[in-house]
Amino acid sequence: MPRMTAARAAVEILKREGVTNAFGVPGAAINPFYAALKAAGDVHHTLARHVEGASHMAEGYTRANPGNIGVCIGTSGPAGTDMITGLYSAIADSIPILCITGQAPVARIHKEDFQAVDIASIARPVTKAATTVLEAAQVPGVFQQAFHLMRSGRPGPVLIDLPIDVQMTEIEFDPETYQPLPVYKPTATRAQIEKAIDLLQASERPLIVAGGGIINADASDLLVEFAELTGVPVVPTLMGWGTLPDDHALNAGMVGLQTSHRYGNATFLESDFVLGIGNRWANRHTGNLDVYTKGRTFVHVDVEPTQIGRIFAPDYGIASDARAALELFVEVAKERSADGTLKDRSAWAASAQERKATLLRRTHFDDVPLKPQRVYEEMNRAFGPETRYVTTIGLSQIAGAQMLHVYKPRHWINCGQAGPLGWTIPAALGVATADPETPVVALSGDYDFQFMIEELAVGAQHRIPYVHVLVNNSYLGLIRQAQRNFDIDFQVKLEFENLNSPELGVYGVDHVKVAEGLGCKAIRVTEPDQLLPAFEEAKKLAAEFRVPVVVEAILERVTNIAMSGTDIASVVEFEELATEPGHAPTAVRPLAV
Repeated sequence: MPRMTAARAAVEILKREGVTNAFGVPGAAINPFYAALKAAGDVHHTLARHVEGASHMAEGYTRANPGNIGVCIGTSGPAGTDMITGLYSAIADSIPILCITGQAPVARIHKEDFQAVDIASIARPVTKAATTVLEAAQVPGVFQQAFHLMRSGRPGPVLIDLPIDVQMTEIEFDPETYQPLPVYKPTATRAQIEKAIDLLQASERPLIVAGGGIINADASDLLVEFAELTGVPVVPTLMGWGTLPDDHALNAGMVGLQTSHRYGNATFLESDFVLGIGNRWANRHTGNLDVYTKGRTFVHVDVEPTQIGRIFAPDYGIASDARAALELFVEVAKERSADGTLKDRSAWAASAQERKATLLRRTHFDDVPLKPQRVYEEMNRAFGPETRYVTTIGLSQIAGAQMLHVYKPRHWINCGQAGPLGWTIPAALGVATADPETPVVALSGDYDFQFMIEELAVGAQHRIPYVHVLVNNSYLGLIRQAQRNFDIDFQVKLEFENLNSPELGVYGVDHVKVAEGLGCKAIRVTEPDQLLPAFEEAKKLAAEFRVPVVVEAILERVTNIAMSGTDIASVVEFEELATEPGHAPTAVRPLAV
């Protein structure tokens, strides 16, 4: 039997589980693992500037690269605690990433050794499993189980903590005979799908809510086929955006308090039946449940049995992987279409399209300083249907979701539930690493951009090109808008007199200088007609220099974006409907602030 260190055995398992990329920061307690990583080869490592950044890179990598799990690596103590936010982000959105940390020697773990912390206990609430391996012989089994857990049921992250002496201990392990464990996913029965379609058939104005579970299951093609067979309009959730193209005749628009369309909410309020597949009824999608559920029958399909009924009790629930369920939905729908028993939904679908054509928010503004709506309008013109968008939270993300267009699964990569500021830059680097052939465009407000701005240097060092659109109003815009409910505007202004860049006036941080100082390229835009040329130039610079390229758009200080704090029937609009043909649905500008 071959003998090798436990660290080398772990690396060999990574390779056989399909891992090709890892992101991390080495340190004393994880150096044996790094030595094994170097000796084994085949796993490309990207050196992050911050360990939290490495965890977000791993998540972005997984989101863009189905089947190939992103790995983040750090040393003991603060490296693990730094990655907790990344683990929280991953488990909240059902994304598998593997976090590997170093640890003090087994005998020193509970003796307040330098950088020794019980990271497994800290990480357990935000992982599917978190284990400190105390016996070297258990390392192969722990890693094998980790990949099984990450892929089975509702996907999610796992943390493995390796004491330094465990890493260096030799064990017997034959990598040539290693075999991944079978993945478990619950599967719907034919009878369950028949009942769900019977309930759909009994309705007059049905909708399908397509969640991120469909994308995780790589089942978008089946979702589109089922919708087309039945003629039922589809509402993608924020995490399910891209399951069917925005311009598809059955795309009814998004529903919710923030990242929604006027026409999506209007159509949902007219519906009488909702089939949710792979979604979790997130509160910013549903708003007040009394409004959301009133007068509607609900069927909920989810891979996690305990998710069914967690938010509200559906009329019928099915625990199933989205792809397995949709295969049966398509099969039954084809049979019923062939025998002529499916209802004609064309009038209902046409009414959804009529709302989609008329309930548009205005996007075209020629104002200086820029209004954000115009930025997104020009992004739609500059970046085509192949673009992958990456963003996290804030008014920039909310307005972007209201205005931009997405045409493919995994082309809207958004941190949905956790929403940590700073996520966007490292996640975009992970996305661009996973698929270097597809254009990547990140979207940030100025505060999100500043949180982990140092990670731009990773893109410069490792030649990871993408375009980063930075909308800058030197404000915590979303919090400022929320503070209106408290009649305050407190501690949300970011502007200051920058003595080194007096030409910026009140805008404070000179993002162009910072980006260039980190080895990237940057362009500043102050007028609407400069936007499209700047985006085109950014694409050329990214292709030529193979580094991140920042396009900073200087916005007006205050712009309120359409949203509601209560329910989907009470979204506050701040701007008249669009009147100019050809301008896409977008976000809003207040008539009065």
